[in-house]
Amino acid sequence: MSAQSLRAETAAGRRLPLGVYLLSFSLFAMGSAEFLLAGVLPAIADDLGITLAAAGALISAFAIGVVLGGPSLAVLTLRWPRRTTLVVTQAVFAAGVAIGLVTDDYGVLLAARFLSGLAYAGYWAVAAVTAIALVTPERNARASGVVVSGLSLAMIVGGPAGALLSHFTGWRGGFWLVVALTVLSAVLSLAAIPATGTDTAPSVRRELRAMRRPQLWIVYAVTLLSTAAYMASYNYLAAFLVAVTSIQEVWVPAIFTLFGLGALLGLSIGGRIADGRPFLALLAGASGIAAASVLLTLLGSHVVVVVPLVALLGIAGFVLNPAVYGRVFTLAAQAPTLAGATAVSAFQLGISIVPLLAGTALDLGAGVGSIPWIGAILALVTVPVVLLDRTLSRRRPVTDGRVPTE
Repeated sequence: MSAQSLRAETAAGRRLPLGVYLLSFSLFAMGSAEFLLAGVLPAIADDLGITLAAAGALISAFAIGVVLGGPSLAVLTLRWPRRTTLVVTQAVFAAGVAIGLVTDDYGVLLAARFLSGLAYAGYWAVAAVTAIALVTPERNARASGVVVSGLSLAMIVGGPAGALLSHFTGWRGGFWLVVALTVLSAVLSLAAIPATGTDTAPSVRRELRAMRRPQLWIVYAVTLLSTAAYMASYNYLAAFLVAVTSIQEVWVPAIFTLFGLGALLGLSIGGRIADGRPFLALLAGASGIAAASVLLTLLGSHVVVVVPLVALLGIAGFVLNPAVYGRVFTLAAQAPTLAGATAVSAFQLGISIVPLLAGTALDLGAGVGSIPWIGAILALVTVPVVLLDRTLSRRRPVTDGRVPTE
């Protein structure tokens, strides 16, 4: 079935094509490896005879691979059919994870994590572009939201389930499940995703020319700032709940799950409003993150308040994502591959700077209860950046048939 016929079917009905949901499942399978690692770091350190800090470097290796892999692989695979790129990156990702599982050499495991990060970024970037190619333009943000929801499911289900499996089978067990699911999704991709390229002849020059548009970098700034804003509280949520809210540790996983459910709801809401009103989604998300973060710092000792605030943080944090991708693909409609890949890198950079900012605050003597202030400040900085993008869009509207509104 051609991409054109799939778009026609989408226009005729309200359902998104099956391929969009398969892309989401694939991202769930691969993303689970990112969220699983944090839950088995002590076991890895004990098994390999390394320090916990050295085990933590495996997270950094993966993150660096993601940041570097998205743009570089987007250019290298630009002339490939998208289905080919998806399957190859899944195969490389699965191979990278498997290599790390059959070795006891820390250096090899570190390199394998970097390789997996490269492939993960390459898949994520092309998956987002493939999703919008399967739907009509007015549903780009919703399709992007469904794809990104795979990461939310990885956060809610994949990581915890993998960690639970690893508890009974050793730390490698959860990662072998990731390999199996990734291989399965690659096989399904061969059957369900059309072997399409771009609608126009691929051109590295055109992709690079699109990247010269200043507004695109404004959207990347929104991506980085807003991601770091909600991840600041998320990354230190367990410590916050125990030390500040005085919640028993047994309840912490349930509250993390609540954040993930909020994230899924946020993606659903954002996907439905972002195509027609992207700036409303962006401003509502940034404002919601700021409000939830401030209230967490002020009322963190009250469990009856903190629990719903965690859900609100998940909603606000993820209501932005469909709008962010919608803006990227609107501004770079004729050359979306490199632009989409760079959005993935901006997302990962937002996650990566959180330990640096929070670590600096903690080293200066701030308590864990002050960490949400970092998220609040980043969210408030996001608001004028979104307003700048909106102002520029009104002055120089993108002629793609859609006019962004407030």
